[in-house]
Amino acid sequence: MTTDHTQPPHIDTGRAHPARVYDWLLGGKDNYPVDEAVGETLPPEARDAARQNRAFMNRAVAHLAARGIDQFLDIGTGIPTEPNLHQIVQRTVPRARVVYADNDPIVLRHAEALLVSSPEGATDYIQADVREPDEIVRHARGILDFDRPIALSLIALMHFVPDDQDAHGIVRGLVETLPSGSHLVLSHAAIDLFPELAEQVIAQYAKGGIRLGFRTRAEVTRFFDGLDLVPPGLVTATEWSGEGLEPPAPEESGIYAGVARIP
Repeated sequence: MTTDHTQPPHIDTGRAHPARVYDWLLGGKDNYPVDEAVGETLPPEARDAARQNRAFMNRAVAHLAARGIDQFLDIGTGIPTEPNLHQIVQRTVPRARVVYADNDPIVLRHAEALLVSSPEGATDYIQADVREPDEIVRHARGILDFDRPIALSLIALMHFVPDDQDAHGIVRGLVETLPSGSHLVLSHAAIDLFPELAEQVIAQYAKGGIRLGFRTRAEVTRFFDGLDLVPPGLVTATEWSGEGLEPPAPEESGIYAGVARIP
């Protein structure tokens, strides 16, 4: 399950994968015709959502790094897209340590780009699924100090885990491994902001063999149960801006986003 450069990863190019569709939506080149075929059927707002997600992640982790958080666990990393998370946080905190996890073998192929850390810091990568939280945490303990605050990043990930796979329980279990002062950074596609668009996206992904579980605001709020949401709370991805950050340009978004502190 850890990074292994001796065995080339097997990549199933006959079936679409969320990480590669996301790469296509961002304008990347590390995808295959089957991924592009899904992307081409999506409304143009899907490209906007991918860009908004990425921008939210950039702002959120920069906000936490500026407040001294120097350990990050990023699950559902996706194909490297600069600036990567570690590049953002190590600008502010050069000693920052980052562990990435994703279940797409193509991300393993590009893991070298995620492992180029600042001299003072460290990065690592594990090929694993968020549905394997124990394996991810076991690996992360080799790099991160779980006695000090950690930021857990779940960007545009949990809507790929339907309710029958216990999405809320997975997040709760991950959060319970983290010490006080840690943070959860999460964005999630909404079913109730633009319902017709959401249903169209869900249907097109399903045709590509990818299940989606978009959720209401109340359902997304449950991921933060027992945590202290930092201002501005749970808002859309384009409304979230941490203290001291330049606010994003006004823009409609079908993505909920929030950052919360673990008490």
